[in-house]
Amino acid sequence: MNEETAAARMEALGHSTRLSIYRLLVKAGDDGLVVGDIQRALDVPASTLSHHLAKLARVGLVVQGRRGREIYCGVDFDEMRSLIGFLTEECCTGVILEQDDTQSAA
Repeated sequence: MNEETAAARMEALGHSTRLSIYRLLVKAGDDGLVVGDIQRALDVPASTLSHHLAKLARVGLVVQGRRGREIYCGVDFDEMRSLIGFLTEECCTGVILEQDDTQSAA
């Protein structure tokens, strides 16, 4: 994953409603949830929910699909793990800062 993709995904999760939607879908696991169930659980108007789900889907965090007449949404867990991995891959590896030559001359 590159920084641009990670930033877009974190920006999408930076809205409290989208974060609530995402966390609810994470709890639901692989089966996901019907859009109407998400709406009822979070008490979000349908048009608002649709907008937020579209944003989460555009950045690759949520997948949507039909099962009969119902639209299901779920977390793309591979992409979630990829984002977590990107954020933690260099954890505690140390930082080497280059010294600015102008400061060392003083």
